[in-house]
Amino acid sequence: MPPTQVLVTGAGPTGLTLACGLAAQGIAVTVVDAAPGPATTSRANILHARGVEVLTRVGALGDLPARSLAPVGMTMHARGKALTTMRFAPDTRESTQALFISQAAVEAELRRRLDELGVPIQWNRRVLAATPDTDGVTVDFGDNAPIRTDWLVGCDGARSTVRGLSGIDFPGVPVVEQFLLADVRADWDRDRSTSAGWFHTDGMLLAIPMRDNDGGLWRLMADVPKTSEHLEPEQIIARFERLLPERTGETGVRIREALWTSVFRIQRRLADSYRAGRVLLAGDAAHIHSPIGGQGMNTGIGDAENLAWKLALVAHGRADESLLDTYTAERRPLATEVLRRTTANTRVLVGDGPVSRALRDWLFVPLLNLPAVQRDPNRVPAVGHLPRRPTRRPGQNPATGRPDPGPRLRNRRRHPHPPLPAPELRVGRAVPQRFPHGGHGRGHRPPTPRRGCHGASRPDERRRHPRDPPRRPPRLARRRPGQAGTVAH
Repeated sequence: MPPTQVLVTGAGPTGLTLACGLAAQGIAVTVVDAAPGPATTSRANILHARGVEVLTRVGALGDLPARSLAPVGMTMHARGKALTTMRFAPDTRESTQALFISQAAVEAELRRRLDELGVPIQWNRRVLAATPDTDGVTVDFGDNAPIRTDWLVGCDGARSTVRGLSGIDFPGVPVVEQFLLADVRADWDRDRSTSAGWFHTDGMLLAIPMRDNDGGLWRLMADVPKTSEHLEPEQIIARFERLLPERTGETGVRIREALWTSVFRIQRRLADSYRAGRVLLAGDAAHIHSPIGGQGMNTGIGDAENLAWKLALVAHGRADESLLDTYTAERRPLATEVLRRTTANTRVLVGDGPVSRALRDWLFVPLLNLPAVQRDPNRVPAVGHLPRRPTRRPGQNPATGRPDPGPRLRNRRRHPHPPLPAPELRVGRAVPQRFPHGGHGRGHRPPTPRRGCHGASRPDERRRHPRDPPRRPPRLARRRPGQAGTVAH
């Protein structure tokens, strides 16, 4: 077996995305997971546009768009009547749309891509010890077959063994809410083109249609009082059979089969750092929060892309290790924002007191009925999406128009020599210029930019261009020589 440059623990979306990104750049990566095999059920069921773009770049999108469910809206109810219906439509300003697809399907496509790259997954391998030194980490699995690696990345979830062994603190708030979740096949006379939610004095209940050959698969989610009691799947289904008529007012629902059940005890925690020497963290190992908004899988995938290109440069010897410090500096603030937003949204939706319930039912939800919101519900982006505010240059007035992704660079299969910064191109100080054309890669003409704009050099950077209004170019395009037209993401 060739030497391992990077050992990734955890074969979930984060670990698989990271492994794909590293392997595509020629890094010798090994992936291990404590589970006996791939998961067939999933907690997440939405891949936001930013996550879709990452999977596209690593060549792992596959047929996920064709398999995605296409809900047209969500109706929220309270006191026995519908309060609002949000209509979803493809955002014509974005070339990439969110996918309503199960996490299990996303993982399957990532495994397919990883197999194409020649990287097998080692199942049934639980990390027991990790001994770092100045040159790498020795990882023990208790099977007399330790792995010596240059870098160890923990993508092993909220109870991360790697995080515990690294000594990185994981402060936060213990259980603050508790949800019951279940994927069930049910006889339910309800429109499957829309999701539905019900606000009740005892809590909230959500029903989300999921793609299924039978056509009757639903994801159910309900908040319940906090308890340490262990619930068997039969007990969870029994509670849903009681909660459905209580909170929805519909008595004709019959659950035929439960495919998956879970008790989700929400904690809010954020690692003090994403790096300790040659050990790094990504995904739930670095941050956990409420599932409201479907940000968990997407934030982890973003972590993976940010880390992959940096770790590849360091592993190839083209950048100093200090480049990896920018991983924490860039991704941890974003996770902080995710925690803030999901906490606020959960408190509003759950309504954990009479005052918050009143604000929710009489102020927040009615705001969703405003024509401006109904005209464009997609204007509320997920964390990490392209922002809708006008682009600015330092010291300048706002530019006209909204950001636009711009032209894409093809994936490695179509472009055998991926573009890298030219030696004369200035990049961050943490990246010493050690790769002139004669030492690595070939010179390529940059993609033809749109008027008044310059291309970005980072793999995980979104290009931003103002859209031209009719008959007049945007102010950003009419720049003087030497003024940059790109805003870094």
